[in-house]
Amino acid sequence: MTRLPIRLRLTLGFALAMALLLAATSVFLYVRLGSTLDEAVDDALDARAAELAPLLARDDLRLAGDDEDRFVQVLDRSGRALAGTPGVGLEPVLAPAQLERARAEATRIELDAVRGLDGSARVLALPVDSRTLVVGASLEERDEALAGLLSELALVEPIALLLAALLGYGLATAALRPVESMRTEAAEISAAEPGRRLSLPPADDEVSRLGETLNAMLGRLEATLERERSFVAEASHELRTPLALLKAELELASSRPRTQVELERVVRSAAEETDRLAALADDLLVLAQADDGRLPLLLAPVSVAGLFATVARRFRGRVEHAGRPIEIDAPDGLTVSADRLRLEQALGNLVENAFRHGRGAVHLVALERPDRVELHVEDEGPGFPPEFLPRAFERFARADEARGSSGAGLGLALVQAIATAHDGSARAINRSAGGADVWFSVRPRS
Repeated sequence: MTRLPIRLRLTLGFALAMALLLAATSVFLYVRLGSTLDEAVDDALDARAAELAPLLARDDLRLAGDDEDRFVQVLDRSGRALAGTPGVGLEPVLAPAQLERARAEATRIELDAVRGLDGSARVLALPVDSRTLVVGASLEERDEALAGLLSELALVEPIALLLAALLGYGLATAALRPVESMRTEAAEISAAEPGRRLSLPPADDEVSRLGETLNAMLGRLEATLERERSFVAEASHELRTPLALLKAELELASSRPRTQVELERVVRSAAEETDRLAALADDLLVLAQADDGRLPLLLAPVSVAGLFATVARRFRGRVEHAGRPIEIDAPDGLTVSADRLRLEQALGNLVENAFRHGRGAVHLVALERPDRVELHVEDEGPGFPPEFLPRAFERFARADEARGSSGAGLGLALVQAIATAHDGSARAINRSAGGADVWFSVRPRS
């Protein structure tokens, strides 16, 4: 069933529903017609009994020839027939148990067979003094009417079901035509045609909303593809520079004999470029793992004050060389559930940026919120250009005019990736007192 096309499945479902509806309608018509015919027979029997009962009570009942489909019989207490219309005669039509009920009250009984009649019969038996008056009528006409109805339904219903199936198939085809059109158009869309979207039907219905959703998805895919292209291009550009420098250093060293001092200088320069390449490769790997949701985390309770102290110790040489202190402001006992090494990596990037692009003291501040802990790194420099803030955490984004052009532009992107892996977020603003304030949030320890 699931391998059939949707239009056939819809047609079969529609045909099944119509079959059930027709069957229910047929049962209703059959029962209703039978009930109506029985009521008509009962009314005729009531009228006949009302006519004959007074005559029997006065012993003035004269039974002559009746219609061939109606009969009358009078029974005594023992069930013996005292009188009866021709055709039925004096053979009692009621069984002893039926006669017993009729002596107590008027009773309607349907008999399978009665002498002199074709088919079944319906009778009304009622007590009249010490006798029982039985009036009856053949149900042959009723049975013929019901049989005729069944024959007509058996002829009409398959035709109606076939027409309904054809109508359902036509409706399903018409309803799915816009979907088929969008499928054909979607198969023709490729990356070589950026900006192309699916044509939407004029009606504001489910198909139109599906097209809008698919167009929105195409937009997201294009944006993702563009980011990936830009990422590859920027990464290639960033890798090209240290590789070119490294190659130049090695070629220069091998172009002619060098002194020991010259060779040591070349080796140190090559080592610096190699370190830069390794760091860039590590950053790119972290971002790729974060994109795939596979950034490994080793969650454990982490003291925020201890974390800040560790990061500050790593930059002790920079503090002494630049004469710019690192000030720590973290509540005692504040603990988060996080990967300590990743937090150190993120804070290290932010402190490095503060030393490289800012001025004055660097402040490490922890703020406890109801559902998160914010780890801030503040400096006293010129801050970010306002137009740069919306894209500060984009990969390879640099605020060259205000904060220099060194670095690959991946530091803040790494911070955001690490924050996202911890179910947090990252933000950057310019402080009203001057300088930049960059922070990311993590979950508090539960």
